[in-house]
Amino acid sequence: MSTPDSLSPLIHLVDDDEAVRDALGLLISTVGLRVAPWANPERFLAEFDRASLGAVVLDMRMPGLSGLAVLEQLQTAGVDHPVIMLTGHGTVDLCRRAFKAGAAEFLEKPVDDELLLDTLQQAVRRHVKSRQRHAADQAARQRYAGLTEREREVLGLIVEGLTNKEIGRAMAVSPRTVETHRANLFEKLEAPSLAHLIRHYAALVEEGDA
Repeated sequence: MSTPDSLSPLIHLVDDDEAVRDALGLLISTVGLRVAPWANPERFLAEFDRASLGAVVLDMRMPGLSGLAVLEQLQTAGVDHPVIMLTGHGTVDLCRRAFKAGAAEFLEKPVDDELLLDTLQQAVRRHVKSRQRHAADQAARQRYAGLTEREREVLGLIVEGLTNKEIGRAMAVSPRTVETHRANLFEKLEAPSLAHLIRHYAALVEEGDA
């Protein structure tokens, strides 16, 4: 069961320097974000909860597994958390490689407090919105999967912009039958309007036609 803490954004702070972890952890907590400090990148990768909301702050240079290697493993695993890279030895090449590997931002130490907090808050907002969109997409797919073949056919013609009469002629059924299918569609897909129906289901219709 989800708890309030498990649903609130969590910043994973991965840095081998204890003083840096303590200072940045204290700073980040001042804006109400929870912080999980990690001294060991291997342990972070092993225990990281990818279902959580939030972002990752990752030091570029650490003994053993580098920050760039951690970032690449996160991307390979399909982790969707925004990753902010920190480095005390920034170069154009490192910056390029970090962004190519999927970093959301690349900041140099000593990092400006306001810049870091602003970057993190924006990253968290993007992650929350991304998860909300994903959840809405999944719910739409489940509702779409519950339609009959006939209802999907009607939906496809609605998305194409046909009127009830035009749909009736195309399907060789009466306009009243089309109205019944249309009413069932709006109910099953929980669509409050035609615009909502088209916006959320046009792509699924195209996938079905492909």
